[in-house]
Amino acid sequence: MNLINKKNWKLFSAVAVLSGTVIGAGFLGIPYVVAKSGFIIGFLWMIIICFIMMFVNLLLGEIILSSKTFHHIPGYASKYLGEKTKMFVFFASIFGLYAALTAYLLGEGESLSFIFTGSLKYSFLAGILFWILMAIFTFKGIKSFKRIEPLAVLIVFFVVTIIGILDFSKINLANLAHINFSFAFLPFGVILFAFLGVSAIPEIRRILNRDKILMKKAIIIGSLIPLFVYILFTLLVLGLHGSQVQEIATLSLGKFVVLLGIFTMFTAFLALNLALQDTYRFDFNFSLRKAWIFSSLLPFAFFFIIKLFSLAGFVKILSLGGVVSGGLLGIAIILIHSHLKTKKLHRKPEFSINVPLTLKILIILLFILGIVYEFLI
Repeated sequence: MNLINKKNWKLFSAVAVLSGTVIGAGFLGIPYVVAKSGFIIGFLWMIIICFIMMFVNLLLGEIILSSKTFHHIPGYASKYLGEKTKMFVFFASIFGLYAALTAYLLGEGESLSFIFTGSLKYSFLAGILFWILMAIFTFKGIKSFKRIEPLAVLIVFFVVTIIGILDFSKINLANLAHINFSFAFLPFGVILFAFLGVSAIPEIRRILNRDKILMKKAIIIGSLIPLFVYILFTLLVLGLHGSQVQEIATLSLGKFVVLLGIFTMFTAFLALNLALQDTYRFDFNFSLRKAWIFSSLLPFAFFFIIKLFSLAGFVKILSLGGVVSGGLLGIAIILIHSHLKTKKLHRKPEFSINVPLTLKILIILLFILGIVYEFLI
């Protein structure tokens, strides 16, 4: 019985880490862009991107399980594609992480200012105070995080479900019927960002340890939970407010729901910051303190400059981070996996993903199209 409970807890913890990494600032920007294109178009994008990223996560899971040595994505790129690709994949990886951490600081600043003052006037100061708190938390490392993450995801899941049930009768279906094909591709970047959680896959391997057979199930479940949360949340926000949605959607729903956004960004900041630290430590042999400095001070510098000079909005950062990091990492993982299939494996993985080359090419082309679109609009 203890063995069964231990395995179930490991599975739950692994699912929570993936879902908790995915569910963060991204879902707060989805209603805004979906309001532009229309709910039906946004709904289709959420389903398509969810399964694409689930596929990419499974490919990375197989890559990790095929190797005896532990790395993050840049390390596997160097191992299987050559040393020259390491810095390229490293750039793609940290671009998304830094974009996410910067977005969380922006989002938390505005949300905390709204909670305590009823306005966004003090968002800069609130963002700085939030960063100080996170710098203290992340300095303690993964042990302090692992105690928080499962509880955080469970609360987010149930709060969104309860809100959806209580307010379902208030939804105006006319708000969901709007379609604007001129903005059909607009939600792609933000939604891709919202489903980006590849940085959590190496952490899942560490959590499961000897129970690696559970990895496939953990990835599938952990990828589907955000889909349910995002669809329900977007349906609720658009159904109640239509096109009158702020970039940070929770600011349109009152202080109680703003607390939900604060909570999810808090847990996601911890997850991604620690993943970034591990990338510096395991792939570039940084000391723990040096890795903490690079993963904590740089996001604050980006946040400070963006706020000081009003360089970009919350949604723009999400979209740019989604297409650049999500697109390039997705392409890299597909290429690593394809190359891996031609090599003698270091160990037999607990699961194997076999897909037609045509599907991989189509996904790569979609990622490229998203990058091109983002820099053209």
